[in-house]
Amino acid sequence: MRDTGIIKDKATQKHVEALVSKLRRRQVVGSHATAVETVLLMRQVISSAKFNSLDQLVAIVKAAGRQIIEAQPKEHSIGNIVRKVLRLIREEFNAAAAAAGASASHSSTPPARSSQLPPLTPASAVVPSSSSLSNFVLLGHPRSHQSLAVEQASKGHPRQSSTHSEHAEEFKAMSVKPALIDAIKDVIDELETVYDGVAKNARDHIHADEIILTIGKSRTVEAFLKSAAHYRKFTVIVAETAPSFSGRDMAQSLSASGISTVLVPDSCVYALMSRVNKVILGAHAVLANGGVFAISGSLIAASAARAHATPVVICTGQYKFTPLWNLYHEYAAVDFGDPAEVLAVKDSEGIDMDKVDIVNPYYDYVKPELVDVLITNEGDHPPSYVYRVVKEAYDEEDSDL
Repeated sequence: MRDTGIIKDKATQKHVEALVSKLRRRQVVGSHATAVETVLLMRQVISSAKFNSLDQLVAIVKAAGRQIIEAQPKEHSIGNIVRKVLRLIREEFNAAAAAAGASASHSSTPPARSSQLPPLTPASAVVPSSSSLSNFVLLGHPRSHQSLAVEQASKGHPRQSSTHSEHAEEFKAMSVKPALIDAIKDVIDELETVYDGVAKNARDHIHADEIILTIGKSRTVEAFLKSAAHYRKFTVIVAETAPSFSGRDMAQSLSASGISTVLVPDSCVYALMSRVNKVILGAHAVLANGGVFAISGSLIAASAARAHATPVVICTGQYKFTPLWNLYHEYAAVDFGDPAEVLAVKDSEGIDMDKVDIVNPYYDYVKPELVDVLITNEGDHPPSYVYRVVKEAYDEEDSDL
């Protein structure tokens, strides 16, 4: 890999390669799991990194980030976490630089000029104690001596300023690492509480006796519905979401929590939409234009909801907001599953398979005009506001890692 040489610590490089292997083997799957693994790796990289400047640390973090992104480019939360860490690095360095600059300017502030300058005494009044060369210089060039004193008092000694600059740089490099570790700990805490953060306002969005439709199994949507069930009585219709049939697990979990749940095949979504009050979906990633990558089948549900003027709500953690734009409108992130899950070999008898393309996409791309609101752990946002959230969360120079 082209970035392996930037990371000097061998133990850290082994940690990076271990995560790369897990991602390629799909041992770590899903936005939340990959985000947690990424932030833990970033903490390890920064803890062991040796750097003397901001650019050096940024290069090390980007080198580690590129390796894991290339291992699984479809997991957009990896790049989001790397960008967030880079933003934190610059913030901490800027804070350290400001503190060092303030300290240096305070220590180098000269006292009042009247206390620094010698009295202006005419040369004829100076009585030499001996006929040394130094006394001759003082007598012959009193103005030069006074001018030098004035210049030093007003501008400060250049050698002294250089020393302060060097100390400021050293101060930043030495002190930024503990502050960064604390900042990354806050990111880890945010990921651990993201489900509770999204679910805390659930009762404001779900009302009594409503009928909610959802697709597949999303831990964020599951926590959201279970939280609302503490305050409201409502019914949830869950589509099976073939070929993974993850909707069955979702229906079982909601039913076990005392929520009235109906499991239906995917083909019934449009027919039931006229009775549905709200569609609530999870998200794999939220793009800068407000579009959403969601589990396959979400586009059908969102399109049916649009036809019946039914609101579509996306429940997602804000760490899934990415500065990227969708380039693959037909098959979302171009991440496909096993075609045999859609059409098994035993069912393909009599079919000329050379003339058939079997597509089993993991995700649908749901356009922003099909979404009404995004509920996150940091508040509610319309799709048109996502670009501002992204701009505030990441630095523009990190859009392309």
